[in-house]
Amino acid sequence: MPGDIHLDRLSVAEKVQLLERVCDSLCSQPADVTSPDWHREVLQARGRRLADGRATVADWTDAKVRLQQLGQ
Repeated sequence: MPGDIHLDRLSVAEKVQLLERVCDSLCSQPADVTSPDWHREVLQARGRRLADGRATVADWTDAKVRLQQLGQ
């Protein structure tokens, strides 16, 4: 792979930034990205849990803060 990335040399923050860049890149060309059937099944199950009150949602900013606190 050209420009191999040595993940073991990156900090956690750098790895998260890299993941965000990859996700942004993938989202910029959604027609090129296909999801497997099991994704639909998972989303339907999560939708049912939200609808019947067994699950809640959080915005990304709040979720990211909570995830960062878990790593401390």
